[in-house]
Amino acid sequence: MSALFNLLPEAVIVADGDDKHSVLTRLADLFAHVYDLDRDLVLSRIAEREQLGSTGFGRNVAIPHARIKGLARPVAAVIRLGKPIDFDAADGMPVDLVFGLLSPDGAGATHLHALAAISRMMRDERMHAALISAPGPEALYSLLSNVIERDAA
Repeated sequence: MSALFNLLPEAVIVADGDDKHSVLTRLADLFAHVYDLDRDLVLSRIAEREQLGSTGFGRNVAIPHARIKGLARPVAAVIRLGKPIDFDAADGMPVDLVFGLLSPDGAGATHLHALAAISRMMRDERMHAALISAPGPEALYSLLSNVIERDAA
């Protein structure tokens, strides 16, 4: 079985964000650069989804997500924030991990399965602690890819 989404090493970064909008913009930039997507389209789609309700699902994690026409399969990007920011999360806690997911336009069940897998991974307190204390993007990617590969097996 293959992974539910593609996560490339260069799609995992450590960065600062001033507020929710700046982080969503940085996420759109990251998707555009790494996966050769239209930045404005990505930003528009994740901002539209965010207006339906915050993707800050709690435990200091946000999972901004959207569906984009033309994608072959779901793709992901991860930003660990240097300092937590307000994301209007369900639990009221600031966010320090942002795990973005883009899926093909018609990928209903696939999109939901990928979101569920990310949510399970991010709810694991040991995993969250390891991601927050990882020394840099390479270590973050290594931790994430190990879990993604294990779950796909």
